[in-house]
Amino acid sequence: MSTDKRFSHESLQDAKTIKTLLSALSKGFAKGEMSLGDDDETLVLQTADLMTLRLKGERVDGRCTVSLRVSWTDPDAPQTGKTGAPRIDS
Repeated sequence: MSTDKRFSHESLQDAKTIKTLLSALSKGFAKGEMSLGDDDETLVLQTADLMTLRLKGERVDGRCTVSLRVSWTDPDAPQTGKTGAPRIDS
């Protein structure tokens, strides 16, 4: 049985609201857990000790974009693959 869940939201917001949302994300990373939601759905994520960060910014044809992407392996998910160090005998 799959436990995959997704949350997605897009809306027009002012800078003050976006700052509030980014602040809430920051607190979630500090706490180790965040809850993303709107009127329809909620997704709770546990953060990990190490996470991959991708930050991009661009200005093209008068349109500005900032993209922030953080990804990690769910600490509660069963580990797949090998976790030990490799060994070489010669």
